[in-house]
Amino acid sequence: MIRLEDVSVTYPGGVEALRGIDLTIGDGEFVVIVGLSGAGKSTLLRVLNGLVPATSGSVVVDGTEVVGASAATLRQVRSRIGMIFQTFNLVNRTSVLNNVLMGRLSVVPAWRSTLGLWPAEDREAAMAALERVGIVDKAYVRASNLSGGQQQRVGIARALAQEPGLMLADEPVAALDPVTSRQVMGDLQKINRELGITTLVNLHFLDLAKEYGRRLIGLRDGEMIFDGDIANVDDDTFRDIYGRSITDEDLLAMGDSPTDGSEGG
Repeated sequence: MIRLEDVSVTYPGGVEALRGIDLTIGDGEFVVIVGLSGAGKSTLLRVLNGLVPATSGSVVVDGTEVVGASAATLRQVRSRIGMIFQTFNLVNRTSVLNNVLMGRLSVVPAWRSTLGLWPAEDREAAMAALERVGIVDKAYVRASNLSGGQQQRVGIARALAQEPGLMLADEPVAALDPVTSRQVMGDLQKINRELGITTLVNLHFLDLAKEYGRRLIGLRDGEMIFDGDIANVDDDTFRDIYGRSITDEDLLAMGDSPTDGSEGG
């Protein structure tokens, strides 16, 4: 499904975000990526869909080389990749259903989406995605009226509506409280198990990584420090990845709840 060979990313100004990454991920895997801020987690996800171009190396996703690909090829690759963001990235002034339908943009003529004339089968796909994450009853509610946890579930449903082969979740629970964080991670885990969608999740909280991950990848200063079964991970592994002792802030169970009003639901 995914193969990275000697992948490096250097941003303008000389910042090395990734260095010599070699990685293979098979169909249907559920992979958690951990590391401190600036370790390269977000960059790693974004090289997979070409949002961040690799400076060197090879990135192959579902048989397609992403590095140096044309704009048309990148559009095709991205149409098969669902992306879930920390900040939800919803259009707050419109309904939940319309937000989820945005996941169908790559397969629906532009004039239809512009006029809101979505085909029946696409509306059905959007409603099915909402049902899978447990908020189909919110379909006609404005996105701005939802809690943080509900908004993130809309983000997951939007990605699901693409019918992707690969799901990328970049710190999807960073703005959520502990209970809601586990609900969202449970949704991602269930989708992976029931639909077989290859899933990569960036996380900061180490206890959450151990609770929901199957395979763990640890990044430190742009280099891969660990890649293996979560069952083989212990506190020493996390110390190697983080380069320091683990603190309460690294654990969801002991960390502070958000202060922005994002709650569950």
